[in-house]
Amino acid sequence: MNRFRRILGTTLAEFLTTEVEVEPALPLDITALAHLLHKADVILVEGHLRISSAIKYLTQSTWSHAAIYTGNGACIEADVLEGVRSFPLAALSPYRIRICRPISLTPEDADSIVAHATSRLGVQYDLKHVFDLARYLVPLPVPRSWRRRAIALGSADPSRAICSTLVAESFQAVGYPILPEIPSQPRDAATDRSAREIYHIHDTGLFTPRDFDLSPFFQVIKPDMPRPFDHHNLVWVP
Repeated sequence: MNRFRRILGTTLAEFLTTEVEVEPALPLDITALAHLLHKADVILVEGHLRISSAIKYLTQSTWSHAAIYTGNGACIEADVLEGVRSFPLAALSPYRIRICRPISLTPEDADSIVAHATSRLGVQYDLKHVFDLARYLVPLPVPRSWRRRAIALGSADPSRAICSTLVAESFQAVGYPILPEIPSQPRDAATDRSAREIYHIHDTGLFTPRDFDLSPFFQVIKPDMPRPFDHHNLVWVP
């Protein structure tokens, strides 16, 4: 039975990692990007795969994938088919990306974060997570408050990785937070819902790319913004 599940999971993973047609992204200058990045920066990716559509729907976010920049033009990610792996920065050239930079890391912290991610190389993707996401390829009417919980169903094996959990664990290894402190006494119903959601995220360990985008502990950097930029120097075509 386990062998059958592995075969079925692998087949499903291959189907989910098939690329779909999307609006083309602006071309990335990989050389400029490499100069912009710092070790342990988090790179969010708007994926082109079938599985990306499910993740973006459930998280209500543009970003479906997350990786850690390890320096020297390389990144580490949790790939559905190949597990935790290293890949060249140039592989991101077809995608829209966003950089989330931790705002208070020391060089020693960055080294430890990268070392933790590197120690996970070869760990396989949680195939239970693949089965769960497959149910949401067709956007079903899942209540907003249950969408993240829908991702968590069946994905409790700590020996396996999913992309954002791998990144979050690497930061937590040096005590760096992803989400803010939970308020002890919520002031209103909306704050109470947010607090319960943060409790749930911490309990399951299931962070998503969106959490890094919204986190107050990460600075958001758009890689295609020209630096330095002065709008007075723009030449407009009549």
